[in-house]
Amino acid sequence: MTDREKSTSFGQAAAAYESGRPGYPAQAVSWLLEPVREPGRALRVADVGAGTGKLTRTVVELGADVVAVDPDADMLAALRGSVRGVPTFVGRAEALPLPDAGLDAVVMGQAWHWVDVEAASVEVARSLRSGGVLGLVWNIRDHEVEWVRRLTEAMGGSNAETLLSTTGPRVADPFGDLEHRAWRWERPITLPQLRDLVFSRSDVITAGPEERARIDAAVDGVVASVPGLADGEAVPLPYVTHAFRARRP
Repeated sequence: MTDREKSTSFGQAAAAYESGRPGYPAQAVSWLLEPVREPGRALRVADVGAGTGKLTRTVVELGADVVAVDPDADMLAALRGSVRGVPTFVGRAEALPLPDAGLDAVVMGQAWHWVDVEAASVEVARSLRSGGVLGLVWNIRDHEVEWVRRLTEAMGGSNAETLLSTTGPRVADPFGDLEHRAWRWERPITLPQLRDLVFSRSDVITAGPEERARIDAAVDGVVASVPGLADGEAVPLPYVTHAFRARRP
């Protein structure tokens, strides 16, 4: 299965994605939008690769006018149920159903690693006003914590985790260099949410029965080693949120 096919598999697990995936720290999202804030004016923002609205809701809470774009109609249906009043459009970063120069910012959460960087950079720049911001953000589980590292080994590493631990993201013309900041935080997670987190990953969604059984057994081994998790308690799952921003000339 190609990466593009995997990138459109999430609608099969929209409910698990909404339950299992974390939201985004307001400080990180505010930092992405900081260069284009103007007193007394709501920002015009597109959340591209919006999924079920994890990033969308934080942008809305910060007072922006938001539209959500995703290639998967099932994910957008879930978004409309959880973030009311946000217009939604089926589309990709490489072909946005949005007018020229109409946005202050385009943000993408857990999504830029799926795109064609050159084509997406040109298309996002087309939709931004002069000086507008492209903001990229990823939540990565903190592998300095031993049980979290073993959980990732059980599930298998993701494209995003590989990207953030090696070269980092890149953008192309007309954008310049990316600025980067990171935040450490924790999310309380229960066993059902952890199961949903595992199932929300593209490699698990698209796995065959034998591979899925192997992953489930490996995750069970990790769960058994975390005090309280199997007994219904919520345990802290640590994350590092990486945020990157670049300006349109």
